[in-house]
Amino acid sequence: MTKNALKNTQNKAIPFLNLAAQQKRLAPRIYQRIEQVLTHCHFVMGPEVKELEARLAQWCGAEACVGVSSGTDALCLALMAEGIGQTNTNKTNTKKEAVFLPSFTYTATAEVPLLLGAMPVFVDIDPHTFQIDPVHLRARIHQIRREGVLQPRAIIGVDLFGQPAPWVELRAIAQEEDLFLLADCAQSFGATLDGHSLGREAVATTLSFFPSKPLGGYGDGGAILTDDPQRAALYRSLRTHGEGATRYEVLRIGMNARLDTLQAAVLLAKLELFHEELQRRESIACAYDHALAEIVRVPARVPNSRSAWAVYAILLNDRETRTALQTHLKTNTIATAIYYPMPLHQQPAYKPHHDGTALPVSENVASRILALPLHPDLTDEDVARVISTIKDFLCENRGAYA
Repeated sequence: MTKNALKNTQNKAIPFLNLAAQQKRLAPRIYQRIEQVLTHCHFVMGPEVKELEARLAQWCGAEACVGVSSGTDALCLALMAEGIGQTNTNKTNTKKEAVFLPSFTYTATAEVPLLLGAMPVFVDIDPHTFQIDPVHLRARIHQIRREGVLQPRAIIGVDLFGQPAPWVELRAIAQEEDLFLLADCAQSFGATLDGHSLGREAVATTLSFFPSKPLGGYGDGGAILTDDPQRAALYRSLRTHGEGATRYEVLRIGMNARLDTLQAAVLLAKLELFHEELQRRESIACAYDHALAEIVRVPARVPNSRSAWAVYAILLNDRETRTALQTHLKTNTIATAIYYPMPLHQQPAYKPHHDGTALPVSENVASRILALPLHPDLTDEDVARVISTIKDFLCENRGAYA
């Protein structure tokens, strides 16, 4: 490599995501799919929606898939279908219902129970995998039952950052406690556990196709997977204003939460090369693991699984080290992100709803975590530069940040 070429490589900006590069690479497939929609003009619930639902169900081995307008709406519809919160007016129990979920996740998981009239109960996480801690979950359920103010009703397990939650333990707890179990797989479509794709670990599984996800659309989109045909039929009704056999037969209170045809077309085009993109994500994650494991805490792998690597997050010694490293990477035109800078129980919107239970692991991880660039269009040179920039900075400043 010439000196000028090396200099250009060093000055090249490395984005956290590179949707423009992906779009350029997949453009012929995407444009062909979009052109088909523009030709038939079935922009709402067109044939591409059913095709995508069938492809997603097949990918995960699920009996049914229902496309919806976003990952958040997927969560909302799945809980509405169970009558959680205020959606069931025939309830005799006057206690507000409790939905147990990790505090270290995106806000959508917690806001939906509140919007439906239920109460999120925040649970701490495993310090290594960042997934919900089953031991603390069981303790929180027993605590809520003892206090008697809330009625335990559901558990939402989140497959955070691309890795699976502890589903064996979560299923056992849900069965023992008679709670509805929902999987929030917004970040983890494409991941595997025990040799099979995620998507059937709970009674229902929600997906998100937000553009930054491993399988992302060109706008909002989501889906719900289930093996229960009655639930699938209910989701289809609820996503379309609660309609029955005909458009103007309204059986229940629903939503306008349909996945539009253009988004389905884009996702179908991207799905064609999704296996290859997952392999590239895994390759980059392994390169980070190998090079950085001795100087930072790299993500712990969930046993017998393969991550979709929506996010590759390292842990630094403390907040000061993270700030210094992030600033240094930015100076060197390498983008990073913090997922998540504050756990949900500390957020202003949720503080009034939190019972004050200490969640020290979530708070500690939030103060030290830093996500590195990881997407299929990173070159080997990009990855090497991210690694060398981190190693050079931390090794030079070992005394200051050790």
